[in-house]
Amino acid sequence: MAKVGYIGLGIMGAAIARNLMKAGHELVVHNRSQAIVDQLVSEGAKRANSPREVARQVEFVFTNLPDSPDVELVALGKDGIIEGAHDGLIFIDNSTIKPETARKIAERLAEAGVASLDAAVSGGDVGARNGTLTIMVGGPEDAFQKAVPLFEAMGKAWVLVGDSGAGQIAKACNQIIVGAQMVALAEALITAQKAGVDPQRMVEAIKGGAAQMWTLDVKPPRLFAGNRQPGFKAYMQHKDLGIVLDTARTYGIPLPMTALTMQLYAAMLEQGNRELDNSAIISVYESLAGIHLDEPLQD
Repeated sequence: MAKVGYIGLGIMGAAIARNLMKAGHELVVHNRSQAIVDQLVSEGAKRANSPREVARQVEFVFTNLPDSPDVELVALGKDGIIEGAHDGLIFIDNSTIKPETARKIAERLAEAGVASLDAAVSGGDVGARNGTLTIMVGGPEDAFQKAVPLFEAMGKAWVLVGDSGAGQIAKACNQIIVGAQMVALAEALITAQKAGVDPQRMVEAIKGGAAQMWTLDVKPPRLFAGNRQPGFKAYMQHKDLGIVLDTARTYGIPLPMTALTMQLYAAMLEQGNRELDNSAIISVYESLAGIHLDEPLQD
């Protein structure tokens, strides 16, 4: 079993950290909010007061943070992971950040003798809790192989996509599809509701056919129950789509559908729904169509 550090204990990070402990790994945790740290310490983790303090004590140090500047600060800033660097340390980032930032961090940490893996994850809060995440990895092969026992505790699939930054490119591609699926689901549900057809029966009718997808399996039951809590927060989906479009500009890639999807999420954020689940993009369509998913069907 390994000594593992985890920094960033939000919805996803806390669940991943718990699965690492359940697998028998010794865990050191750090987070800006101390309530979740207290919970994990009560479950067997050890508290650390800075990223540097985490790094000094472990063989692997994970981060799971909101955006590129956050990861860069924790990895390379004052009292950061780089200040706790030691031989054999492997840095693994579960965040979704710009590929260029992942490469910059990997280069700087390599100078300090630390191998880096950008290991973006997909599968939402359900996948994080159940240990069924998909893990998209960029970085050196030897570090990846050493990390596989940890990935086994976190997910159901892990792929080394390429060199540093490749995991984040794969995650960008993932988010193109996820965003489009959430929008398509919203349009389908509102179409059924507005046309006087029971959306729940519509979903039952189509989910075994060509429209079958993870989103159609997981999100409608939550929406039908009136549950629009995250999950994966809408403002994070919006942020991820911004990374996709920044990457598209870097490489000269036309992504008109993704640009429209991002604008729909921007509208959702303007509605004041930034903290809701990304599937709650249906709220934008409800406003446009003048109908709510919970309303009785029209005769």
